[in-house]
Amino acid sequence: DPLTDDALTGGYRVWQRKRGHRYSIDDVLTAHEACLALPGASHYIDLGCGLGSVLLMVAYKLPATRALGVEAQEVSYALAERNVARNGQAQRIALRHGDLRGLRAGSARDEVLAAVGAPGGADLLSGTPPYMPVGTSTPSPDAQRAHARVELRGGIEDYLATMGALLGVGGRAVVCGDARTPERAAAGAAAAGLTPLRRLDAIPREGAQALFSVWTLGRTLDLPPETVCATDRFVARDADGQRTSAYRALRSFFDLDPRPPHDIT
Repeated sequence: DPLTDDALTGGYRVWQRKRGHRYSIDDVLTAHEACLALPGASHYIDLGCGLGSVLLMVAYKLPATRALGVEAQEVSYALAERNVARNGQAQRIALRHGDLRGLRAGSARDEVLAAVGAPGGADLLSGTPPYMPVGTSTPSPDAQRAHARVELRGGIEDYLATMGALLGVGGRAVVCGDARTPERAAAGAAAAGLTPLRRLDAIPREGAQALFSVWTLGRTLDLPPETVCATDRFVARDADGQRTSAYRALRSFFDLDPRPPHDIT
């Protein structure tokens, strides 16, 4: 199964399956929003970390944080192990092979929080759930791609439920979801005891509909009842199809050449 060797940040590279699931703009925007949400984070967990893209991007920008990635899919977990090790981060970034839905209570919850040195709760969480409910799409015959696209182990509601159980006082959770169904994120947040603070709508080209939204949330108990969710938009290409200044700035944030050699979208 051939792999490609790709730049992730100015200092980190990742191996990805050439014909498997590959990191894309939703991962980059989620990592970017997570870094902005709590730049001083010390205890960070990425749920459903896949091959390690968001996990490593956030760790790169927040070099003082202890981090943990959780991944259930075997092929992706194996790649995450290799990618963390190849970038020299095995001492700072731990990995857990398992289903994120099992981390909401008991010893499993205690273990993941202990892994990042935060028994009372992590201060930063991220996740990039699949967007397609079971039955709405034909899963790929490739297991890695199928789990990345179809909610075979749950959707945004499950990610938010686990985030609500792991987030510490004053912490921030960042998760992306289908822009066509913002009500799912809102309902999942409410059920998890979380309140949306910011929603970034990702638009592929000026004039087009948003493809996905990246939500930043805090614990409802920590926030005033009148808290209002701010909204913003990220446009990847202008009306002429050219990369926008926002897109170039996103690449520069991770110390990459703002002129991409090829698209990652």
